[in-house]
Amino acid sequence: MKKIGLAMFILTIAVILVSTGCKKEPSGPSQLTVEVFDRGSDGGRTLAYDNAWTDWIKEKVKKDLNIEVTFMPVGRWSEDVDIVNLMASSSAPDLCYTYNLGMIASFRDQGGVLDLSPYIDKFLPDMKKLLGSDPALPGQDLIYRDKDPATGKIYSIPNYVVNLPQRNIFIRKDWLDKLGLPLPKTTKEFHDALVAFRDKDPGNVGRNRVVPFVQGSDARWGFASIVYAFFDPKLSERDLWISSFTDRPIMIPGYKEGVRLINQWYNEGLIYKDFPLMTVADDGNNMLKSGVGGAFSGNWDLPYRVDYKINEELAQNIPGAEFVPIDCIQAPDGITRKYISDKAGLRMFIPSFSKNHEAALKYLNWLSIYENFHFLQIGTEGVNHTLVNGVPRVQSAGAGHPWIQNSSNNIDFTMPMNGIELGSPELNARVLALGYGNTPPETIVNAYNLSTINGRAAPVYQATTTKDGLYGQTLRDKADTILAQSILAKPQDFDRVWDAGIRDYLASGGQEVIDERTSLWKK
Repeated sequence: MKKIGLAMFILTIAVILVSTGCKKEPSGPSQLTVEVFDRGSDGGRTLAYDNAWTDWIKEKVKKDLNIEVTFMPVGRWSEDVDIVNLMASSSAPDLCYTYNLGMIASFRDQGGVLDLSPYIDKFLPDMKKLLGSDPALPGQDLIYRDKDPATGKIYSIPNYVVNLPQRNIFIRKDWLDKLGLPLPKTTKEFHDALVAFRDKDPGNVGRNRVVPFVQGSDARWGFASIVYAFFDPKLSERDLWISSFTDRPIMIPGYKEGVRLINQWYNEGLIYKDFPLMTVADDGNNMLKSGVGGAFSGNWDLPYRVDYKINEELAQNIPGAEFVPIDCIQAPDGITRKYISDKAGLRMFIPSFSKNHEAALKYLNWLSIYENFHFLQIGTEGVNHTLVNGVPRVQSAGAGHPWIQNSSNNIDFTMPMNGIELGSPELNARVLALGYGNTPPETIVNAYNLSTINGRAAPVYQATTTKDGLYGQTLRDKADTILAQSILAKPQDFDRVWDAGIRDYLASGGQEVIDERTSLWKK
């Protein structure tokens, strides 16, 4: 009885201690690893994973969430290979992001990605509100874009693309002026301008050095400004979706004819002959800055970006030199059609082997809170921006400065969005126009408008594909090879080279992807 009484006494004391607030010592902070794109050190960039911005994030997240963040760098231009290797070794960060949806699908099919559907309402309320509605899928929130319609599972979450233009073609206006030529408004006028650059060398750089059209390391992206215009504008959403995969829509009717035109221009000596040897973005950018190039295609605002400084450094090397945007490549119906961005951008995912998925979700939601992403985007007044009528004009802190932004508006850190978000479309437009250093706002507005005129977003269809992920990397590599080899071929060999490449492409999984997508599309 005494033993029973002693036991009851101990139990009673324990209950009293718990009920009166006796608690265990608080556990230490959660640990979290987060991916960050590494864009190298050119332009005075700092270490992607260790700089003033990462220090600020670490300190504030520790204070707000009791989470210790460690950033893991992944090569911006080698992300596909880098992430695959990290996933294969189970050493990928707890929170990853990529533009490669097929890669995520492949990880998903191997059981490597966490289903996020049970966690969205509990952990991501601010992110859900920030992303808002999905214009491509009426009645649905953007956070659910990647929801499997059959199972309800969600393996990735898109970020919110604030601004929708993608690409522009740019041309040396000073060269046109010297030749007495207007800004090209048609495909023929653009071709004639390139021929004049080749034959008359208006920049006096030397007939053997002048490059009418500079294509850098990402030919697939750059040439898209020309090739995509050849797509049949009457193609249905179904046909576009079935043929658009792995970010290489080479199966869309019209793509081949667009590449044929580039092949002709290449054989006329109008396109940089060694473009397949370009390995990094700065290879082409440095050529543009040196003054030997007459035109190029790339991101809609590339010459004005304060992190690349193409127009700025070009003008320093050649006073009066300037690249300006033009809208001239015509679709089969004569209209200068082009493609614009979907509201959904890169995708964020959590590896299934992560032991810190709740910390990753809390961090994503933290990034969706205005005071946090706002500072990351515009920084400190006088260092990263100045105010113009109450709207921040973003500026570079300067090469080597601790607070330099390695990516435009710190998009590598502000995962939930791409583009400055001030709370309204009007303010977003104003801050965008002011965010290019000394470039006049009207110049940015013009480039924006030219890039979106007659624009069409890629088709969206909610269906869970498996073949995209299975064959994605193989098909991307083969598509890039087909593009390069077809452009380099002699005109009389173009059809043979292209058709042989397509046969191999289809036999290597392309046909299986098309067949699966065809079966998934519901009428």
